[in-house]
Amino acid sequence: MPTIDALSERLTEYLDQQQIQQVRRAYFYAEQAHDGQRRKSGEAYVTHPLAAASILATMHLDHQSLMAAMLHDVIEDTEVTYEGVHSQFGESVADIVDGVSKLTHLEFESKAEAQASNFQKMVLAMAEDIRVILVKLADRLHNMRTLGAMRPDKQRRIAKETLDIYAPIAGRLGMRDLQVELEDLAFQAHYPMRAKYIRRAVVQARGQRKDIISSIQETIEQRLRQEGLKGTVSGREKHLYSIYSKMKSQNKSFAEIMDVFAFRVVTDSVDDCYRVLGAVHNLYKPVLNRFKDYIAIPKSNGYQSLHTDLFGAKNITIEVQIRTKEMDAVASQGVAEHSHYKVYGDSDNSDSAVGSYKRARKWVQGLLEMQQRAGNSMEFIESVKEDLFPDEVYVFTPKGRILELPAGSTAVDFAYAVHTDIGNSCVSCRIDRRLAPLSQRLENGQTVEIITTPSAQPNMAWLNFVMTGKARTAIRHFLKNQQRHESIDLGRRLLNQFLSKYGSNADEIDQAKLLELLDEAGFKSLDDLLEDIGMGNRQAYVVARRLRPESDEEAGDQHGSPLSIKGTEGMVLQYAKCCRPLPGDEIIGHISAGKGLVIHRTACRNIGHLRDDPGKCIYLEWFDGLKDEFVAELTCQVESHRGIIAELATVATSMGADLQEIDIEDHEGKLAKVHMELLVKDRIHLARVMKKIRVLKTVNKIIRP
Repeated sequence: MPTIDALSERLTEYLDQQQIQQVRRAYFYAEQAHDGQRRKSGEAYVTHPLAAASILATMHLDHQSLMAAMLHDVIEDTEVTYEGVHSQFGESVADIVDGVSKLTHLEFESKAEAQASNFQKMVLAMAEDIRVILVKLADRLHNMRTLGAMRPDKQRRIAKETLDIYAPIAGRLGMRDLQVELEDLAFQAHYPMRAKYIRRAVVQARGQRKDIISSIQETIEQRLRQEGLKGTVSGREKHLYSIYSKMKSQNKSFAEIMDVFAFRVVTDSVDDCYRVLGAVHNLYKPVLNRFKDYIAIPKSNGYQSLHTDLFGAKNITIEVQIRTKEMDAVASQGVAEHSHYKVYGDSDNSDSAVGSYKRARKWVQGLLEMQQRAGNSMEFIESVKEDLFPDEVYVFTPKGRILELPAGSTAVDFAYAVHTDIGNSCVSCRIDRRLAPLSQRLENGQTVEIITTPSAQPNMAWLNFVMTGKARTAIRHFLKNQQRHESIDLGRRLLNQFLSKYGSNADEIDQAKLLELLDEAGFKSLDDLLEDIGMGNRQAYVVARRLRPESDEEAGDQHGSPLSIKGTEGMVLQYAKCCRPLPGDEIIGHISAGKGLVIHRTACRNIGHLRDDPGKCIYLEWFDGLKDEFVAELTCQVESHRGIIAELATVATSMGADLQEIDIEDHEGKLAKVHMELLVKDRIHLARVMKKIRVLKTVNKIIRP
C-alpha cells in the first residue's frame, strides 16, 4: 500500500514544496475525518483516497486534483460539509469534491436511478472543471482493484456500471491506459470464467508467438535503420476484454484474433511518421482499404496515429500504429496528459495535448446540453451510453468543416450536431449533392447538406434511426413540449365548449373555485389542469360544472355546441383507423385517457355504445378551411389479371390521390379483393376517385369500409 511519505517523494518530480505540503495537509485532514472507518477489506478507510491520489500522481496531475482525491469521500461519508472543505482548502478543491460526491439524503425508486442521478450531478460539475471526472475515474480504478472484498452480486453490479459508463468515458477522454485496466478488471469481475479461459489461452499463445514477434520487430527495425529513420518498435499485447469484445462482435474464434500481430512505432516528428509509413509499406504489402490517418483527422477524443494493416510472410497479418512521442503520451493519458492547469498554465504545450483537451471540453458541453433537455436522469444516462461509441465516421459540411459522429449516424444526427435548431427544422438532405433520405447511414468522407424550412418540426419516427444522444434528447424534448402545448390548447377548447352553456369561458373562471380545484387535483396552474383535460385524463364537462358561475342553473344539453376540428391539433388528436373519417363525414370525438381526442365517423360501430356519454364523447364538426390530406381506405372486388395493381394505382394517382398502400388480400377463382389506402382531401375527392375506378371493366365492386 502507498504511504503519504512515498507519495510526497514521488511528487517532488513535478510539484514544488509548498504544493506538496498542501497535498499532505489534505491527507491528514481526510485521515482525521475518516478516523475509525474501515473498508470491506479491513484496512483503514484513508488508504482508499490515498491510493486514488497516487493514481493521479502517476498522470502528473496538479496539486488541487490530488487534494480533491484525498478528500473526495469526506462530504459523503463523514460529518464534514462543503463549507468546511471550502474554508480549509479553497473553492476549486471544494467544487471538485462536491462534484465527485454521490447524491445522498434522497430516495430513489431503484439503484439504477440513484446511479443515473449521481452521474447527472457529476456532469454538471465536469462542465465547470474537467478534473472532476479525472478524480472520479481514479476513485473507480482503485475500487475496481480492491473489488474482491465485495459480495459477488455487488461485484457484478459495479463491474457492469464500469463497463457501461466509466471505461467508455475514459476512452472518450483519450485515457487509454486507464480504460484498458478498468475494462480488464470489470471483465474479470463480471465474467470470471470467461476471463480465466481467455487469459490461459493468451499465455499459451504468447509462447508460440514469441519468435514470430521478435522476427517481425527485428525486420522493421532493420528497414528503418536502412532508411535512416529514428523509431522505437514494440509489439502490442491485446488485453483480455478487447479479445473478448472482438470475438463477440465480429463472431471470430480466439485463434483468428490472435493471428493478427500488432506493432507500434514511436518516432520524433509528424514528417517521420509518414516516412516510416512509406518504409513499412515498402517492406510488406498493405491491405487495401485498411489504412487510417488519424494524424490529419484526429479521433473525437484527441487520439492521433497512423494505422495500417500489412500482409507479412507466411500469411501473417500485421497491424502497425505509427505516432510521435507526444501523440503516444496523449494516447495513453488523454486529457490527463495536459489537464486544465497545464493547458492554460504552460507555454510548452503540444498541439495534440491542447487538441485533446478542447475535444474533451466540447464533449462535456454536449453532455451538459443533453442533461438540460433530458426528461429525467434515466433518459439522460441512456443518451450518454448511446453517445459513447468507440467508432466514428467523419463527414463534411458544405463549407468543408469536419464533423465526427458515431458509426451508423444519419443526416438527422448530422443536423443536430451542427445546431439543435437545424435539427428541429430539417426536412430533407443532400449527401454528396444528391437528394437522400434523412434515415440514410453516413459514410466517411461524405459531404452532407441539410435542407430546412421554418415550419418543419421533428418527427417521432426519427427516434427509430438516430444514433447520437444529442439528437435523441433534442427530439424527445421538442415532442414533449409540443404535446404539452397542444394538450393545453385542446383542453382549453373542450372546457370553453362546456362553460359556454353557462355563459362563461376559461378566462372568466371564479379564481377561488379554480384554486380549490387545483389544490384538490394537485396541480400548480390552470395550464396543468387544461393539459390533463386535453390528454383525456379528466372530463371537461365535470370540470365545467365545478367552475360554473353560481347564478347559472344546470344546463340541459351536456354535449354543448359541436367543437370545430381544424386538423392542426397535432399529437393530441388522432383519426380512428377503424372508420377513417374525412372532411364531409359526420364525426364524433372519443376522449381516450393518455391519448386525447380520437375522431370517429358518427356511424362507426365501435363508438355506438359511448355516443350518449358526455364524459367519453363529444360532438364535432369540420372547420371550413381545411387543407390537410387524410387517409381513406377502399376495398375493390376485381377480375384478377396481370397488371391489375398498376392499373388501379394509375387511375387513383391520375385523380390527385396519393397512393400509400395497395395489396391483393385473397382470391376466389378469378376474382380477387384489393385493399387500397389513399391520401385524399375530403369525402368529395374520395367519391371522384371511386367513380373513376368503378368505370374500369375489371372492377366488379368498390366500397369504402
